Amino acid sequence: MSTTGMKLGERVTSSGYEIHIKGQVSEQVLGSSFEGMDATLLPAATVLRGALVDQAALHGLLDRVQALGLELLEVRRIPADE
Repeated sequence: MSTTGMKLGERVTSSGYEIHIKGQVSEQVLGSSFEGMDATLLPAATVLRGALVDQAALHGLLDRVQALGLELLEVRRIPADE
């Protein structure tokens, strides 16, 4: 077993995330910047849900949120099958 707790040859599985952004993000931005994520528009927030392959993908998504000038409210890890 390696120091990360994984056995050689063991398959890495993605993790599910729920990201809350303040305000309603436009359909155009959702389609161009958050492709592959499910989006729910609430009165005061946009919730993105989806699986990301690793921490680098999560950081990339959070970098896009910041680059677009959006306000991040919350990030939660959820079971990938949820």
